[in-house]
Amino acid sequence: MASSQSSKFLSLTATITLALAAALSASTALSFYMWRRKSRSLESKVVELEKSLKSSMDKCCAERQGRIRAQQALRKGLAHPQANNLELSAYPMAPIGIIQSCYSTRNGTPRQPLLVPLARACLIFDPSRVPPASLEGLKEYSHCWILYVFHLNTNLENLWKQPSKSRFKAKVRVPRLKGGRMGVFATRSPHRPCPIGLTVAKVEAVQDNMVLLSGVDLVDGTPVLDIKPYLPYCDSIEGARVPKWVSEDNLLAVASVSFSEDFPYTLAECWVKTEKKSLYASPDEFQSLIKQVLSWDIRSLAQRNRPHDYRVETENGIALGNTSDSDSYQDEKASTHITDQASPIEEIIYHLSLEGLDVSYRIDCNGNVLVEKVTISSDVPDNHRKRCNYSEWSDKLRFHKGL
Repeated sequence: MASSQSSKFLSLTATITLALAAALSASTALSFYMWRRKSRSLESKVVELEKSLKSSMDKCCAERQGRIRAQQALRKGLAHPQANNLELSAYPMAPIGIIQSCYSTRNGTPRQPLLVPLARACLIFDPSRVPPASLEGLKEYSHCWILYVFHLNTNLENLWKQPSKSRFKAKVRVPRLKGGRMGVFATRSPHRPCPIGLTVAKVEAVQDNMVLLSGVDLVDGTPVLDIKPYLPYCDSIEGARVPKWVSEDNLLAVASVSFSEDFPYTLAECWVKTEKKSLYASPDEFQSLIKQVLSWDIRSLAQRNRPHDYRVETENGIALGNTSDSDSYQDEKASTHITDQASPIEEIIYHLSLEGLDVSYRIDCNGNVLVEKVTISSDVPDNHRKRCNYSEWSDKLRFHKGL
């Protein structure tokens, strides 16, 4: 009896074991099937991603190779331009800043830098292109070089749009030669194949994205391409040779500069309206600027040769910046007030525009200048951009501290 029960128990256990094994086997098979199915799906996605990645990498590689080939071709073309196809070689440049100068117009702007120590300008950099960090260390230098564009040349637009058809004069009139002509590359004329100027100025202060300069020969609104520090050990060449007509510095100096009795009163009236926009601390300092500017004969060659003939169209002043060694008869024709065609030279009234103020003066045959009065100029367009003024810089200026 016991043996029969034991046999049944073993048989039941075996049945249960087989049932469990069958269930586990089915479950395992199902799991394996599901895993295999997911695995194949994942493998398919991986293959698709690999193909997509490879396609993107091939595309990037092809683009990179194309850029490299284009850059190599450009460098080769720029390094070895064809002599008959030079206009295809171009270097795109854009101004990085603009000059706010005491010289409202080209009339009176010195022919060379540092001739008028009190001539001030504020160089304002474009913050989107020149971060303030770019100016760190500049204030440690006393002077800097400035590269700029002769933006007031009348032929500038034609020069950019049709360089092959634009022509410049191979020879220009030179004031120091009393109208004699000289090759343009032997002068600093603004009328050049590439109208780019170079000047040097004293660095008075640096603040944020602005640099205050003095001794400038730049007209208001001049676009600036670059600045570099002045290095005396290599920029000053001992024993440098220049032609005799260049070394005779006093050819354009006047004999004297004096002011009329009414001048201080007219200046005081104008100063009340313009003080907040001025780079100068007082009317007296501004009057000193006028004296320094008029210490040089700023009239054009035509005005000096035929000062009382009002029928001759003249320039009445200086071409832009430090490259104005030649008179430009086509660029700027400012009016000169004449009382009579046969009047003596003392009757002619000339005009100088500084910081939007019109300065009237006369000059006699002996080179004696008499400054008569100053008024607020109506010819200078209203400038809507914020202008630098003396109060902004007073705590940073070297000349204010007597340095």
